[in-house]
Amino acid sequence: MSEIVLKTENLGISFGGLKAVDNVNIEIKKRQLYGLVGPNGAGKTTVFNLLTGVYQPTTGCFYLDGEKLTGKTQEQINHKGIARTFQNIRLFNNMSVIRNVMVGLHNQPEFKCNPFVSLFRLPGHFKTEKAMREKAKEILRIFDLEDERNNLACNLPYGKQRKLEIARALATNPKLLLLDEPAAGMNPYETEDLMHIIRRIRDEFDLTILLIEHDMKFVSGLCDEITVLNFGTVLAQGTTDEALNNPEVIKAYIGE
Repeated sequence: MSEIVLKTENLGISFGGLKAVDNVNIEIKKRQLYGLVGPNGAGKTTVFNLLTGVYQPTTGCFYLDGEKLTGKTQEQINHKGIARTFQNIRLFNNMSVIRNVMVGLHNQPEFKCNPFVSLFRLPGHFKTEKAMREKAKEILRIFDLEDERNNLACNLPYGKQRKLEIARALATNPKLLLLDEPAAGMNPYETEDLMHIIRRIRDEFDLTILLIEHDMKFVSGLCDEITVLNFGTVLAQGTTDEALNNPEVIKAYIGE
């Protein structure tokens, strides 16, 4: 039996009297590429916000590797192993590309430095800094961003900013990586390249990946299974082909 990395049980949240997400049950296996899809306003990003502690659920709970994370803060959830990107890119624009990735590395125990050592610039500080730089370069290489490492993040073209945000999330060493519309705004060449990168990081980092995406060609080419949401509830689940060919799903996307 495959190991379950993420499990949600009757997960939901209400804002006032409105149920934004209701009774969502998902199981994602280790190293799976899993899609969360649905029309605009279906509740997809709200689910991501619940899984990362931005919102606290009003009903249900969720587990990472069998450990209940409901009620924990964003920082605690990240330390437990869930990292994410955002629909609207959120980089440290006035920091270099490599510094953006190094920020993510601070999450890892081997890169923690004693504040006293850092304050007085003792040898341990420079040793840690060097190790972080090497690790950051290694991650940037995967995304073909190593040559851009000293440029400001804000000066990167849009497609590369998208990749940098994934690289920074990857630097936190997650078990589960949540990608919110990673291919949004990309041209077909960039989208194809991103698909290869996502498969590569899944394999090299032994990752489980949950992604939101509106590009159904992207979803079909990448995801093993999907959950389709509509008005905050699960409309269909299963293999990508089965779910996308479900008559109810087709109706939700293109109407009667």
